[in-house]
Amino acid sequence: MKIRKQIEAVALEAGKIILSADSIQAATDKKSGHANFVTEYDKKVQEFLFEKLADVLPEASFVGEEEGAESFREDYRKGYAFVIDPIDGTTNFIKAYRPSVTSIGLLLDGKPYIGVVHNPYQGVTYSAERGKGAYRNGIRIHSSKEPLSRSLFSMGTAPYYEELTARSFRIAENYLHRTMDMRRSGSAAWDLCLLAEGITGLYYELRLGLWDFTAGAVIAEEAGCVITDIDGKPLTYDGPSSVLAVSAGVAGESYLPEV
Repeated sequence: MKIRKQIEAVALEAGKIILSADSIQAATDKKSGHANFVTEYDKKVQEFLFEKLADVLPEASFVGEEEGAESFREDYRKGYAFVIDPIDGTTNFIKAYRPSVTSIGLLLDGKPYIGVVHNPYQGVTYSAERGKGAYRNGIRIHSSKEPLSRSLFSMGTAPYYEELTARSFRIAENYLHRTMDMRRSGSAAWDLCLLAEGITGLYYELRLGLWDFTAGAVIAEEAGCVITDIDGKPLTYDGPSSVLAVSAGVAGESYLPEV
């Protein structure tokens, strides 16, 4: 728990950098892929996180989105490895459309161990440690026990990968007929936390970077959710993947996409 609390404290400090942002659009660059952007604040927050988290675990490796590498090195399978998205929801951040969050995952021997997601705009921190439950601002949370038909679902559109657009929305249409309605936040980490808290019953996206889902997946699983790829296979935590996550209530049903 000590390590998790230290990571939470670092995330809160990173949130202050996000809240201090000014003239964001002027500090924005385009990355490869459709509608894929990075701001000077993404880089600034990542540098801050690397520095401060190295103080928490000097022996840890680092996987950060703004390094631009999606390959998973073998040394990440040994010991501790931080998996960081400094600002998950960068497009939201640029457009002042909330939320944007800092996502910090920690792998231990290649397996998810700790997750912390901090939303500075709402003053909310979700966190979890393997085997010790999930928490929202220190209060234990659990996923919903409602069936799919009585649940909201959320989705990510994998906007950087236009070849996935058609299937993404075919799946969305299918789930619209099987649930109460759809929501989309623009942040995978945040969507997984809402699932963990019992607000939604299902979340999916057809391609995410490791930094997009590691922290949120730890939190959701510790809240009782089931997380796989879109075909129902276990996540491997060694690179990009599709993600399908469901609440405890939905997990007992036939919930895989029918398209």
